[in-house]
Amino acid sequence: MLKFEIIVSLFATMIVSAVLTPFVRKFAFMIGAEDRPNSRRVNKIPMPTLGGLAIFIAYTFATMVLLRNAIPQRQLWGVFAGECVIIATGVIDDVFVLKPRQKMLGISIAALVVYFGAGLKMTSITLPFIGSWQIGWLSLPITWLWIVAITNAINLIDGLDGLATGVSIIALTTTGITGFFFLNVANTYVAIMIFSLVAAMVGFLPYNFFPARIYLGDTGALFIGFMISTFSLYGLKNATFISVIIPVIILGVPITDTVYAILRRMLNRQPITHADKHHLHHRLMQIGLTHRQTVLVIYGIALIFSFISLLYPISTIWGSVLLTIAILIGLELFVEAIGLVGTDRQPFLNWIKRIVKSMTSRDSNDKK
Repeated sequence: MLKFEIIVSLFATMIVSAVLTPFVRKFAFMIGAEDRPNSRRVNKIPMPTLGGLAIFIAYTFATMVLLRNAIPQRQLWGVFAGECVIIATGVIDDVFVLKPRQKMLGISIAALVVYFGAGLKMTSITLPFIGSWQIGWLSLPITWLWIVAITNAINLIDGLDGLATGVSIIALTTTGITGFFFLNVANTYVAIMIFSLVAAMVGFLPYNFFPARIYLGDTGALFIGFMISTFSLYGLKNATFISVIIPVIILGVPITDTVYAILRRMLNRQPITHADKHHLHHRLMQIGLTHRQTVLVIYGIALIFSFISLLYPISTIWGSVLLTIAILIGLELFVEAIGLVGTDRQPFLNWIKRIVKSMTSRDSNDKK
C-alpha cells in the first residue's frame, strides 16, 4: 500500500474511535457495565466501562477493512481470533465480574489461539557470551507466560483516568519505531498494525483523560495488554538480549508496578491476587500529587523508559549491560523513595545512609 493511504487510514481509525466512544458509553450504562465507587476506587460517581470496545471496533475496522491488503491473512485472522476471546473475557468481567482464575483462563485461551492460529511464538534464545539454542517444547510455556504477564501488567496500572491508555500509547509508539527501524522485523505490516491500535487509542483518550467520561474497563485493559504482548512477539521469535530487553524497558512502568506488587504481597504474606492501594499511582497520590499530576508524572516516566529503550540498538553489548545495571539501580532508588513495597522497606537507601554516615563520622574523627 502507498504511504499516503496508510496515513489516511490511521486518521480515519482515530476518527472512528472518537465517534464510537459516546455510543459505547451509552451501551455500557444500558447493560450495567459500570464501575461503582468503593474503598479501592478513585471515582466518586458510577462510571461506564467497556471503553475498550470502541478501541477494538475501530482497530478491527482499520485492519479488516482499510488496511486489510497490507496484512497477511494468517496473521490477520489468527490474531483476530485471539482478540475476540480477550474482548469476550473483558466484557463479561465488566458486566458480571469474573474471578481471577476465570479471567486467567480467558487470557490463556487467547494466548493459545495466537500461538497455534497465528504462529506467534518464541523459538530460540541468543544470549551474549553464551550463544544460541532452540527452546523446543519450552516455546509454548514461555510464549504463554509472556502474553499472560504483559496482559496482566497493563490491567494492573489501569487505576486512574487516562493512565493505562496514555502509557500504552507511549509504549506502542516506541515499539512500532524500534520494530520498524532496529529489530529487523521482516514485514512492515507489524508496524501498520501497531500504529492502527495507537490511532484507535488516541481517538479514545480525550474521553478517558481526567476527568474521564468512560473507563477502559477490563475490556480495554486486557485487550491493549494482549495486543502489546502479541506485537512484541514479532521481534521475539528468535529472541536475543536486545530484542528481549527493549520491550521490557519500553513497558517499564507496568512491569515495575506488577513486579513490586507481587513482591509487596509476598512480603506481607498476602495472596498475589490480593487487591490493595499501594500501586505506583496510589503511592504518588498519597505523597501529595493530584489525580492529573500523577497521570502526567507517570506519562513522563513512561517516556523516559521509551527514550532509554532507543539507546539499546545503538549500544555495544557491554554498553547495554551497564545501561541495564544503571536502570535497575535508579529504579530501586525511586521505588524505595516513594515506598512502593512499603515505607519501612528501604534496604538500598538504608545501606547508602549507613555508608554516608560512616564516611562523615570518619571525617569528623580525622579533623579531631
